[in-house]
Amino acid sequence: MKLISWNVNGLRAIVKKGFSDIIAELDADIVCLQETKLQEGQIDLELPGYYQYWNYAEKKGYSGTAIFTKLMPTHVTTGINQEEFDHEGRVLTAEFTDFYLVNCYTPNAQPALKRIEFRMMWEAAFLVYLKKLEETKPVILCGDLNVAHENIDLKNWKTNQKNPGFSIQEREKFTNLLENGFVDTFRYFYPTLEGAYSWWSYRFNARANNAGWRIDYFCVSKSLVPRLHDAAILSDVMGSDHCPVQLEIN
Repeated sequence: MKLISWNVNGLRAIVKKGFSDIIAELDADIVCLQETKLQEGQIDLELPGYYQYWNYAEKKGYSGTAIFTKLMPTHVTTGINQEEFDHEGRVLTAEFTDFYLVNCYTPNAQPALKRIEFRMMWEAAFLVYLKKLEETKPVILCGDLNVAHENIDLKNWKTNQKNPGFSIQEREKFTNLLENGFVDTFRYFYPTLEGAYSWWSYRFNARANNAGWRIDYFCVSKSLVPRLHDAAILSDVMGSDHCPVQLEIN
C-alpha cells in the first residue's frame, strides 16, 4: 500500500498547476493533504477512484486538511475532541480495518515563538489523542508536523535554533512522540541521509540551492514496523513550497 502526504499550501492554486495529473501519476492508495486553504463548496475536484474527506478551518483561506482514499474507511472524524484546538481544520482521522490514519497539520509556533505556548498545549493534547486511538489499533500519523527534529533535518541548523520549527521546545515534543512508541519512518530507513528536505522557503532560491527543512512526516506505531517497506521524499514534485512524502507499507 502506498500513502502520500503533501502540504499543498493552497489547493485551489495547485489545481491550476496540474494537481490532478500529479495525483494520477503518483497512483497512491491514500493521499493526505494539509493547508488546503478553502471552505466547503469552493472547489469541485474530480479524482476518479478516490473517496474524498475534508476538514475545513473556520477561518477562510486558512489551514485545512483532506484525505483522498481508494479504500473506503469504516469511519472518519475531524479534530481531536478538544474544543480549543478544533477550529482550524488541522486533524482528519480515517479508521480502516486494521489501523487508524491521522492526517495532521501542526500549528506553527510563529516568528519570535509568539504561539509557542499554544503549540505546547497542542502537542500534549495531540499525543493523548494518538495514544487513545492506539489502544484500539495501530496508528499511521502523517502530515506537516512543523518541526525539524535533528540537526540533519535542516540545512542551516546553527542559525535556526531559536526559530519556529527548530526550537528546543518543539524538538523535545517530537522526541517525546518517538519515546511514546512512534517511529519516524524516513529515519528508520535512512538514519544518516543528509540533504533530504520536504520544505523550502520561497526566498533566496532556497529550493534551487536545497536549503530546506524536513518537516513532513510519516510516523507509525511500533507494531507496524515489520510491515514497513520504504519511505521517500518526492522532492522532484513541484507546485508547492513543500513536496510530497511517501510511505509504502505492506
